[in-house]
Amino acid sequence: MKTFLSPLNEVEEKECLKKYKEGSQEAKKTLIERNMRLVAHISKKYQNAEEDMEDLISIGTIGLIKAVSTFEENHGSKLGTYAARCIENELLMYFRAKKKTSREISLYEPIGTDKEGNQIQLVDVVEAEETDVVEMLEIKRQILRLYELLPKVLDEREKTVLSLRYGLNNHKPVTQREIANQMHISRSYVSRIEKKALEKLKNNF
Repeated sequence: MKTFLSPLNEVEEKECLKKYKEGSQEAKKTLIERNMRLVAHISKKYQNAEEDMEDLISIGTIGLIKAVSTFEENHGSKLGTYAARCIENELLMYFRAKKKTSREISLYEPIGTDKEGNQIQLVDVVEAEETDVVEMLEIKRQILRLYELLPKVLDEREKTVLSLRYGLNNHKPVTQREIANQMHISRSYVSRIEKKALEKLKNNF
């Protein structure tokens, strides 16, 4: 991880704040640069196997910039104390947004059936041997993208066939023959609809 400049002392900080309030962008830059150690310190508390430290520092820096831009000395707290809250808030917002997205897709999402008619789940197609965390997140991202595309590129019949066939939207996966009976069309027609719908999704992915 890169080395950051040491913090300003109390006198230097007050002088920089004064200059920034008078319109000095150089003073603002100094306040940000000299508080980057605080960003790194707080970001480190939130680091885990899934998170890159550089990414967390970038997110934390947004909080620091907001803190410097909105800090008022008459509020009774020091810049460092105020900045720490802003940095933590920015990181927490990032994790909340990420959690909201990730919980929409489960690795146990049914995605089809094998030749014997057994249900296949997402976890079954992810390599069982030491799957990379980044790869798993990418798979989740792609599935979210798939759900976004369904209503945009498929007509109602195609959406119905894929939803039934692959168990999307909490449906139980069924065979082409069962879909044919339910929709009162031939199995070969179901197969053609399925193939066309998959091709549409592939082309728009």
